[in-house]
Amino acid sequence: MDSQPVAKKVYYSIGEVCDLSGLKPHVLRYWETQFDVLNPTKNRAGNRVYRARDVEVVLLVKQLLYEEKYTIEGANQKLIELRREGDLKSERKGVVAPEFLSGIKEELEELRDLLTPPPGASR
Repeated sequence: MDSQPVAKKVYYSIGEVCDLSGLKPHVLRYWETQFDVLNPTKNRAGNRVYRARDVEVVLLVKQLLYEEKYTIEGANQKLIELRREGDLKSERKGVVAPEFLSGIKEELEELRDLLTPPPGASR
């Protein structure tokens, strides 16, 4: 999974959201049918376009399902509860920070590996 920070764009394609989240397109399309808060719009060509808010919701749903081990029904209830209490926005934002930091960490590790000469190599 190539975790990258959510760059500031107006719209993201489903492929870009897959790259950012590490999910497959069919998973995102299925989640759209299961979670009311996840509702990307479609452009004139009929392709899904995700806003930054939608990407944050995808990452939040992923965290609830994969890390916190909620069922789909449980995650849906949690999202409804967060929306009712007005905490959905802060939860969305909170899930992006760890994704952003893990992306930076992976990039730094790759850079370190590239810059570190193999043992026994002469300079």
